Amino acid sequence: MVNSCFVTLVILFLWGVEEIAEACSCSPSHPQQAFCKSDVVIRAKVVGRQEVEVGNNIYGNPIRQVKYDIKQIKMFKGPNQEFDAVYTAPISAVCGVTLETNGKEYLITGKVSTNGTMHIKLCSFIEPWENMSDIQKRSLIHRYEMGCKCKVEH
Repeated sequence: MVNSCFVTLVILFLWGVEEIAEACSCSPSHPQQAFCKSDVVIRAKVVGRQEVEVGNNIYGNPIRQVKYDIKQIKMFKGPNQEFDAVYTAPISAVCGVTLETNGKEYLITGKVSTNGTMHIKLCSFIEPWENMSDIQKRSLIHRYEMGCKCKVEH
């Protein structure tokens, strides 16, 4: 009886660990799917990083996020405004993104919050600009947007 209880507890524990480990997981998306699902698609250079408090949770504890200072190079999709920062969670376990802050250029997709700030997460399409193919770069201008009504299957 004790052994069966122990085995049951171990199985439940391992099942719970798997659920926790998959707290922030997503399958890779096609650049067009990411383009269509995003509020904002920009090419930007990351120039700085700082941890900031963005409010309090329901218990009154501060909510921290990472603010990446950026120089927006080109807007492919989004509101008529220039972004000078993107925000993300501080660790990947809660979908945070780590970007290089040495002036590296990225294609960044994200969402705009109600206060007008841009937010990115692990499931956002974020790719170093130098890794983008010429076809992907050209498609950002017109082709991806025209195809947003189509569903890309892979």
